[in-house]
Amino acid sequence: MTVTPQAEIPTGDARLHRSDRGEGPHGAGTGLRTGAVIVTGGSSGLGRAVVERLQASPATPVILDRVPPAVDARDYELVDLADRRAAEAAVAAIARRHPDLWGVVTAAGTDACGRLDTVDAAAWERVVEVNLFGTAAVVRACLPWLSANQGRIVTVASTLGLRALSDATAYCASKFGVVGFTRALAAELAGEVGVTLLEPGGMQTAFFDGREDRYKPPADAALSEPADVAAAVLFALAQPDGCEIRELVVTPSRETSWP
Repeated sequence: MTVTPQAEIPTGDARLHRSDRGEGPHGAGTGLRTGAVIVTGGSSGLGRAVVERLQASPATPVILDRVPPAVDARDYELVDLADRRAAEAAVAAIARRHPDLWGVVTAAGTDACGRLDTVDAAAWERVVEVNLFGTAAVVRACLPWLSANQGRIVTVASTLGLRALSDATAYCASKFGVVGFTRALAAELAGEVGVTLLEPGGMQTAFFDGREDRYKPPADAALSEPADVAAAVLFALAQPDGCEIRELVVTPSRETSWP
């Protein structure tokens, strides 16, 4: 389905250029430019860490999430990314407010642990709907503005998009899908929009809350700080014209799911 933008797409002199960059750390010297960057899942975890770093840069983070952000975010849309039409409408609403939209980071994610024959089918399918279909829906809806503004995309897969794990069929299916989707998208948009695939290992977030103990990391597990992984996201967003960070694997030094 072709998304018909409900906001004006910049053309000519109104287009943003990657040369409009800040100077200094976290704004100065980040290489980031003014304009909006959508962050899905920006209310918590890695998404929140990305938003916090963007807030210290010239860029304007805009959050897409099911829950209101806990951070001091001035702009967000509440949306269930399992609903494609709602995701597309949320992006269109953001673009009406921010025709300077140039970036998207798809950090939203969910999981349903267990053997295939024990996980509720609706819960299993929701993982794929949010993690894979939601990623594709948001990126697709953003493309008119990303193309017009010489933008960048950072999708968030996982080391479990590269290595399979028992009792994680839904999550692995969704993240293997994000890996394939992003690699194909990078080929499709080469020279038009920057595309980076991020494959993080375990992070110190609430993602593991509410699971059975057997599906939680052990108490002594070395997990990455979300802020450290978020720094890699900003590194990808800040690359100059003609330079693309195609893939980033960011893990704790003792990550068990990599290599």
